[in-house]
Formats: sequence, structure tokens, C-alpha cells
Amino acid sequence: MTNKNLFSINPEIEAALAAHRAVVALESTVIAHGLPRPQNLETAQRVEQIVSEQGATPATIAVLAGKLWVGLNQPQIEQVANHEDIRKISTRDLAIAVARSWSGATTVAATLWIAHRAGIRVFATGGIGGVHRGSLPDISADLPELSRTPMIVVCSGAKIVLDLPATREWLETYGITVVGYGCDEMPAFYSRRSALPVDVRCDSPAEVMQLFRAQRELGIESALLVAVPVPVEAEVPQEILNKILDDSLRDAENSNIGGRDLTPFLLARMAQRSEGATLRANIALLENNARVAAQIASELSQL
Repeated sequence: MTNKNLFSINPEIEAALAAHRAVVALESTVIAHGLPRPQNLETAQRVEQIVSEQGATPATIAVLAGKLWVGLNQPQIEQVANHEDIRKISTRDLAIAVARSWSGATTVAATLWIAHRAGIRVFATGGIGGVHRGSLPDISADLPELSRTPMIVVCSGAKIVLDLPATREWLETYGITVVGYGCDEMPAFYSRRSALPVDVRCDSPAEVMQLFRAQRELGIESALLVAVPVPVEAEVPQEILNKILDDSLRDAENSNIGGRDLTPFLLARMAQRSEGATLRANIALLENNARVAAQIASELSQL
């Protein structure tokens, strides 16, 4: 049993959950490490606003002074966005963070772990982690967490810097149902197409809710991954995307960047090389995913 004393749940989130109203979990790593300043704080505020406008309650999650915070207030969001040395906390780090009273931004994996235990059923993010490129079996902690956490996760596929075919294969092997939301193939983060199949297409929140309900009735413990394409107007053309990704990968290799530093390095370098096009796409898909997640959460709250 998880010790609930280690959690600090915003009273607004507690009230919404108690009344079975819609709540959407939001990660904090994208604020601390995924976007540059000042766009990180602006996007965090805008995403919460979008969730609220759709009739749901936003619950941004982080670890602050060893407490698992569910539903950050404005000063706390600013702390995560502006602190120079904010840690990046995945599931493996949670016990250390609690024991050592760390403060840090939670990854997709850690946010999933916390949100599920807080009673939240819908989570919105940009892109999930996945299988990394290269010969080593380097797999993001996001994937195992998705395989054992029964939540709806709204994203735009896996981050483009990863090995997308291998990631798709991993999701299939470990029984994670991939839903194409208004699409017939898995989105590729900045791009709407990947040539990788989804398991089923849904065109409305009601259809997603029906799938999730069937999963719960069957006792399936993995997440339902709802893949939403980046808005058309923000998509980065494939030929440009491929070139800047190849150049950015070469930059990382020349600079000996690897491990947990690789993905944020590549995303930042791609934004630079694309003159901000990938950054604009990232912000657009984050906002759109929050909107879709809030609509799904509102539908789910009617059960």
C-alpha cells in the first residue's frame, strides 16, 4: 500500500475527484527540461487554461521537498519552470526523492505512477519515451510504466528522436493498445505520419471511453495510449524533419551526449536548426493533446 502521507493533493483536485468530476494529469518535466524559457512557463499556464476551458481540472504533478505534489499552484509551477537546477525524476528516483527531500520535475513514467495512485484516470503529455536509437537495448522507463498502469494517456506518439518502429513493436509486445485519434497510423510527434499502424481508430471521446471501460471490465492493467496527430498547421514537413534530425544526431555524437541528456539535447538542437519550427509544433501538440484529454476526461466522468 502506498503511504498517502507522502502525497500532497491540491484541495481543488481532491474535491474534483471526490465528486467524480473530470481531472487531467500533466507532467512537469516538459516545463523544466522540455521547453526553453520563457515558453516553458507560458505553455504550462496555457495548457492548464485549456484543460479548464474544456470543463476539467488540471493537475500538474511534481516532487517538491520530498512530497509528491498533485496539482501545483502558480508559485510552484514558476518554481519548476525557473529553477536552474531542478532535477528530472523518473519512477526509479521517487524513493530517493522522498528519502532525500529532493525537488524535481516528473517524467511521463513518474507522473503516471503518481497520478494513478492519486485516483486520476487521464493524463496528457507531448510525446512518450520509447526505444532509443543504437545497438544498446536502451528503453525509456515510460514504456514499462505504460504496461502496468491502467490510465488513458493522450500523446502525439513517441518523440521523433527515438527508434519509432522499435517503440511501436515494444508497445505491441507488452499489450499496450494504441488508439489513433482521428488517424489510421501512429503520429510521429512533429509529423502526423509514421507509416506505423494503430490498433484501432477513434473519432470521439465517447469511443475512447468505451474502449477504456472495456479494458477495466476485462481487468487489463496496461494503459490505453491515445495518439493524437500534431495540428496540420504546425506540422513540420518530413523532408525538413529528417535533415535536421540527422544533423542533430551527429551533433550529439560529436559532443558525446547520451543517456537521459540525449532527448532534451536533440529537441533543443532541432528547434535551433529548424529556426523554431519544431518548438512551435511541440507547443501546438501539447495544447491540442490537453484539449483532447480534457474532453475524454469529461466524457469519462459521466460514467
